[in-house]
Amino acid sequence: MKNKEIIEESFFALLRAGLWEKNTRLIPFEPLHFEAIYTMAEDQSVVGLIAAGMEHVEDRKISKKEALPFLKKVYSLENRNTSMNSYVGEIVGKMRSVKINPILIKGQGVAQCYERPQWRASGDIDFLLDAEKYKQAKEFLLPLAEASHHERVSSKHLGMTIDSWTVELHGTLHCRLTRRMDREIDAIQEDTLEKGNVRSWKNGNTDIFLPGANNDVLFIFTHFLKHFYKGGIGLRQICDWCRLLWTYRDSIDVVMLERRIRLMGLMSEWKAFAAYSVEFLGMPTEAMPLYDLKTKWMRKAMRIQRFILRSGNFGHNRDMRYYEKYPYLIRKMISLGRRIGDLCRHALIFPWDSIRFLPGIITNGIKSAMRGE
Repeated sequence: MKNKEIIEESFFALLRAGLWEKNTRLIPFEPLHFEAIYTMAEDQSVVGLIAAGMEHVEDRKISKKEALPFLKKVYSLENRNTSMNSYVGEIVGKMRSVKINPILIKGQGVAQCYERPQWRASGDIDFLLDAEKYKQAKEFLLPLAEASHHERVSSKHLGMTIDSWTVELHGTLHCRLTRRMDREIDAIQEDTLEKGNVRSWKNGNTDIFLPGANNDVLFIFTHFLKHFYKGGIGLRQICDWCRLLWTYRDSIDVVMLERRIRLMGLMSEWKAFAAYSVEFLGMPTEAMPLYDLKTKWMRKAMRIQRFILRSGNFGHNRDMRYYEKYPYLIRKMISLGRRIGDLCRHALIFPWDSIRFLPGIITNGIKSAMRGE
């Protein structure tokens, strides 16, 4: 086995062990390259999961030297997550005081589906609101912000820095790949916000509302699918999806889920990522809805694997130096070129969808450039 293969195999053995808290063996992958494993874990934002997996190695003792970088990162993750959870409760309390009741999406909410929530790499604080509450939240929070990002008015998305935390408001979770897909996302969003299909996370003394599990499964799936087609997808995003499906495996409405996936035209993507999750991440088949054993899904899963390792979490592995070198319009042209290049590669996995998503990606890219977004 070549060094690269050894590193990848040992990395995924540790990842599966940490994701599911199960024992693993590493002797078959000797000599182990922990520095390279750590680099991969950083690229994919899963250092905490790898660290958890190291505790489940049953055939080899991991030295303090090998474990130290992971332990340092875990200590940092625990501190950040503790502080972020506290701040989520604080900012939600402030918003509720003016009758704005946001739904927390992604991040700290889905982290609660892990065996060790404090070891999940945290990102931003994302809130979902309807159109009216989005406007009210923006007016309420902007005076509290040290800085705000350029608002994407058409997609109702505004990020701001408040008390050193990045808080993002979302008035819609559109992926802008096809209208068919976004229409169903609208329906799921309406079910969450207007019909109150939510679940609750007891965060200290504050009850934080999250999307109901049946809705959240598709919010997370379509979110990472958007990044798959528009720049890069990381393992953390797929691990989130797996842990959510596992945690709520007894309450997922598979009939409704299948209907929604078909309405969005995403059955091929679902089955391919389901195969990927089972084969590479160790997702138990009984908890993966609509899992299909056909070999074509496994072939697609292997191509997905190559793209994930090449791109990194949110395109982390890609050369982004052109953002510092070139003016705005040239940067947008380079980004568009990369999107088209990705679509050409993805055509080997999802040929029809890569074609039907192309017009939306180009059109939205041009419109975004014209708006200066």
